[in-house]
Amino acid sequence: MKEFKTGMMAESKAGHDKGRLYVVISTDPEYVYLADGKNRSIQCPKKKKRKHIQIHYYIPEILKNALERDQELEDEQIKKAIKEYKNQQEV
Repeated sequence: MKEFKTGMMAESKAGHDKGRLYVVISTDPEYVYLADGKNRSIQCPKKKKRKHIQIHYYIPEILKNALERDQELEDEQIKKAIKEYKNQQEV
């Protein structure tokens, strides 16, 4: 199994939020903590079992830059990253 990293895009595969895109905030052996910057902020991330998400092994540039500078991710950055990622997928 590949490693989940902070900043990666993830899509919910199960639950009422099925199909919704999130950004990985943190992980532990059983769960992944996700935020979308709107309904789920960094302060109150969504806790999902690893098997209930589809990970996209892609970290948007805006998040990659912040993580490389050891900055905390912000909700606005996450919203922008998800929006840009959705636009890329539609092309």
